[in-house]
Amino acid sequence: MKALFATAAMIAVGGIVALGVGASSPGHAADPAAQRVDNFELTDHTRLAHQLYYFGYAPAIVLMSRENGSAVSREATTALQQMAGGYEGKGVLFYLLDSNLADSRDAVAAEAARDDITLPVLMDERQLVGEQLGVKREAEVFVIEPQTWTVAYRGPVSGAAAAIDKVMAEKITTTTQVAMTEGRMIAFPEKAKPAGFATISYAKDVAPILQEKCVTCHLKGGIGPFAMDSYEVIKGFSPMIRETVRTRRMPPYFADPHIGTFKSDQSLTAEETKTIVHWVEGGAPRGTGADPLLANKTRVAEAWPASLGKPDVIVDIPAFKIPATGLIDYKNPNIANPFTQNTWLRAIAIKPGDRRVLHHVVSNWSPTAGDAPATIPGGSVGSYTPGAQPQVMGDGSGAPVPAGGKLHFQMHYTTMGTETEDKTQVGFYTLKTPPKYVKRSTVIGDFALFIPAGEARHKEIAYQTFPADAYIYTLYPHAHYRGYHVELKMIAPDGKQTMLISLPKYDFNWQRDYDPVKPILVKAGTKLVATWVYDNSTHNPANPDPKRNVTWGEQTPDEMMYFRVNYRWADETVTHLRNDLQSQLMQSMMIGALDDNIDGKVELSELKGPMGMAMKARFATLDRNGDGGLDASELSAAGGRRDMRRAAQETPDL
Repeated sequence: MKALFATAAMIAVGGIVALGVGASSPGHAADPAAQRVDNFELTDHTRLAHQLYYFGYAPAIVLMSRENGSAVSREATTALQQMAGGYEGKGVLFYLLDSNLADSRDAVAAEAARDDITLPVLMDERQLVGEQLGVKREAEVFVIEPQTWTVAYRGPVSGAAAAIDKVMAEKITTTTQVAMTEGRMIAFPEKAKPAGFATISYAKDVAPILQEKCVTCHLKGGIGPFAMDSYEVIKGFSPMIRETVRTRRMPPYFADPHIGTFKSDQSLTAEETKTIVHWVEGGAPRGTGADPLLANKTRVAEAWPASLGKPDVIVDIPAFKIPATGLIDYKNPNIANPFTQNTWLRAIAIKPGDRRVLHHVVSNWSPTAGDAPATIPGGSVGSYTPGAQPQVMGDGSGAPVPAGGKLHFQMHYTTMGTETEDKTQVGFYTLKTPPKYVKRSTVIGDFALFIPAGEARHKEIAYQTFPADAYIYTLYPHAHYRGYHVELKMIAPDGKQTMLISLPKYDFNWQRDYDPVKPILVKAGTKLVATWVYDNSTHNPANPDPKRNVTWGEQTPDEMMYFRVNYRWADETVTHLRNDLQSQLMQSMMIGALDDNIDGKVELSELKGPMGMAMKARFATLDRNGDGGLDASELSAAGGRRDMRRAAQETPDL
């Protein structure tokens, strides 16, 4: 949080920090808005996010504006890629910037593939980056000096190499600008409005957005660091608000807006984002009329979610004292089941006692000795990770809790430098009558993951194959501090691929369920494929140890490749259970974790990490047909996941 405020303090209300200006073409003064580049986050044409200030370690950063379907852009891109090759190994970063409103990401990706464009194309769909840089034409190059985030040069690609060399040789405090005469002008309609940004009103335009998208957390006693309850407060924080919106850290909702539609979408629309940023850049004027946020002065954050109200049943997890330092073994309290009859839940909310130290909660119902066999399935009774929202079943389904038995909770705590105590509560919201459908869950994961030391963009893939038609209700990705990017897609039996969700930039501090507006039909034989990208480099500020080869582990310094999916079987009802389908789905877990190229077999080259090493030692024996790959039936002879983990414990660390 201190770093966030420090960054925000560097940003002027107008978004510009004035530095010296040098102009290399007579009569052509440098654009003052281009002398410094503010932090931003944009997604490239491959759906991967890039935040500018993350790359502050680079000796120089080069951006070039471009457009689809333009010979000028194509020629300039070829020249820039050749230039990038000349700086290979020197740490200079090269990007293309597409601020043209007519260019869709899919069209840009298609052209990049056709023209063999290897540089990331950053999609400036809201034009905020191009506006702040003062982009005029396509093929305009900006050479940035990351020490002060000064734009050292702007002009044609022909002058970029000299500017890069100068930036690498000395600290730059002025901007050299060379006039552009070729290439199409890029239109920025918002900037061209005659009235400008100073007419945007806090009272009429900005406050309603904050009230709808932000105030839920920014109340007294809420998770937000300050209460949004007056114009004076908002104006005081306006530079920080602008910075967090431009970098897409706030609101904390990270699903790619081009892929899927989800309930409880807290993200800002493109228009809302531009309204807030332009308002700050226009001086944060109050405007006339009453202050809509003043009513929040008497509001206090609800103890339980306002949308659900007070739970029907509340379970107290035993209090636990968290020491100031060290790793804490998982705590596993068992609590008597408060439900004496078979119960169906419509929602579950977990309220952390101290969210600063609670890493996660997972749970399950389990029978106790002597109990009669359960007549409904038993499973999870709630989970929590930082930033999690209540789990709401909906769509005619419910989560089953058999009568009797016990509720088991796995509590994972991390230390924060001072001792504290956690008293977490679990709130259960019950259905008065049984639902029609049974909501089930599975986890797609790679328990044999291996992330090499220092690698900045390491990819892991895992899948499961659905044996029957099902409907997906919830998508939930989870990793630890090295998680950078995650996606889930369907591959149908005919090979057709459909992306279900993409998080261009994963944020460990805000993990949540993403519930499709309409349940997603998964046809029998379809693979659900999860892809995780990890940042194990020294540049990841949250990385516990970039010098370590990282494998699967339960503690935060370790890593996980985890993607939970909640679903129901299409032909299963509470009166017609299909536990056989559940067991068939689980049988695809092992091969899905190891088969990185998704060809139905596991080759030696796909076995990595301690678990892979343990399996390599048995590979020849397991490969009964001698074809050089292990299919699902051959893998079943290797034992289950627990057997493999036990074998891996006897394998030396890599």
